[in-house]
Amino acid sequence: MSDNKKNQKNKMVVWDFWQKMNYVESDKVANVIRAAVHEDVNWNGPHPINHLQGVDALITDFWQPLLKSFPDLKRKPDIFMGGLSGREEWVSGVGYLTGTFAQDWLGIPATGEKTNIHFGQFYVMREGKIAESYVILDLLAVMRQAGFQVLPPARGGEGGKVPGPRAGDGVLLTEQDELESRKSLELVEAMSKGLRRYVRSRDGENMRSMEQEHYWHPQMHWYGPSGIGRCLSLEEFEDFHQRPWLHGFGDRNLSETGSGRRMGSIGEGNYVSGGIWDTVFSKHHGEYIGVPATGKMMAIRDFDWWKREGDYLIENWVPIDMIDLFMQMGVDLFDRLRRQVEQRKLGKYWFDPSG
Repeated sequence: MSDNKKNQKNKMVVWDFWQKMNYVESDKVANVIRAAVHEDVNWNGPHPINHLQGVDALITDFWQPLLKSFPDLKRKPDIFMGGLSGREEWVSGVGYLTGTFAQDWLGIPATGEKTNIHFGQFYVMREGKIAESYVILDLLAVMRQAGFQVLPPARGGEGGKVPGPRAGDGVLLTEQDELESRKSLELVEAMSKGLRRYVRSRDGENMRSMEQEHYWHPQMHWYGPSGIGRCLSLEEFEDFHQRPWLHGFGDRNLSETGSGRRMGSIGEGNYVSGGIWDTVFSKHHGEYIGVPATGKMMAIRDFDWWKREGDYLIENWVPIDMIDLFMQMGVDLFDRLRRQVEQRKLGKYWFDPSG
């Protein structure tokens, strides 16, 4: 089977799985999952769920609690794509899980209202089934929709839904032009090499060594996780995300030591996706979002979906497991949530409800 046909087959397996999960009756959920997922699946999710091994654990410890809390949950991807990276077959997507928040979930109080859960997901496919899964859910946004704020207001834009591609062309169900796919992948690889030219001890807050203006459109849109927010130009990206990030962390090339799991970097048409999971990336050198430097070596769960337009990158979606990142810095954001929940029971709010 050709690589393109194999990729199309893998995407259809995942797409069919997602569509069936949107409409399956509750007593048939396990059957749908087992049909698409390998019996010994290696599943990895956001803190505090983290790692599950095997389809039984996936059903009982993730899907059943999630669907109990959001019984009418529906998935709508904004980007859906796949491809081969080395010998591994990948399918990835980013978008929203939306449902009525009927029962508490992960200690987040239910609201009884429609709630949007931003997701980013990578699958490794083997023999036509999902063998590995890596998913980041923006749980901080779920907390915020429930009325709880556990981080200071983001520098970038925050609140509402993260937009999908402005052109509405991110769901790639058909084969894409191989030349365009290669152009997209080569542009992202060149941009990434530029990032690695930064040297903290030499450059400090001067980011010119990275020459990112060669790769990004000046009016690029960058969509980060809760706590960082969205940036609607290259200038905003540098001011609201890149400079604070380099101040807090800023090491480069440490991820090449082989720690963690690297998502397959795949290009399909005008889109590219990639990421890292539990991969060492920097020491915690300076204050970041209110947390003083700890000097600890940090690992990260970080995904990217890029959109190329002509010779420039125009859009970028970046889920990050911020709760896991803060846990490594000694800050338990779920503990902050628990304390706010207790205060709420006493009639005390982190804001003045009277306005």
